[in-house]
Amino acid sequence: MMPLTMVNAGEPNVIRKVGGKEETRRFLENLGFVAGGVVTVVSEMNGSMIVNVKDSRVAIGKDMANKIMVGC
Repeated sequence: MMPLTMVNAGEPNVIRKVGGKEETRRFLENLGFVAGGVVTVVSEMNGSMIVNVKDSRVAIGKDMANKIMVGC
């Protein structure tokens, strides 16, 4: 397992765990970041990441992305 910030753009990754405080986890889950879901990094810029999750593009900060653990 590794944080979402460590993966290469364009590769689909399975979400294994969403960490952080309760409100942070709930916020990320509402965006579609749930264990077992698939997330793909589209691009990174200026401390933010654009990712595809549940057929939507979402921009999140790298601090949030570090709380999303992914693995093959």
